[in-house]
Amino acid sequence: MEVVEDSESEVEPVVVKLRKTSPKVTGGILRVRESALAEGLFPAKVKVLTALSLSVAIRCEPCIEMYVERAIKEGATSEEIVEFLNLAMAMQGCPGEAWALKALEIYERLAAGRSEQR
Repeated sequence: MEVVEDSESEVEPVVVKLRKTSPKVTGGILRVRESALAEGLFPAKVKVLTALSLSVAIRCEPCIEMYVERAIKEGATSEEIVEFLNLAMAMQGCPGEAWALKALEIYERLAAGRSEQR
């Protein structure tokens, strides 16, 4: 699928279209997400890994992709990712394991791409 550059990462054109036609709602969601993930009592990396764990638990593949990418940017290691995926699996059982595997595959794909670019 064709993508365009965004300030955070690559964004699909349909997302850009939604942001243009619904700037208040999509902008509000973006501001809430950025505020929730900002450094605070917990480091941003911990918050992103928590969001990844929740994304696995609710089975949101686009969310998983986004939070894995962001976790890599925050410097998360494979071991840290797996530790948070363990939480999702503990809460979801077998379906959680299936989605944790999907998240780990996404991590490995994105992390490999980052190491090739360096």
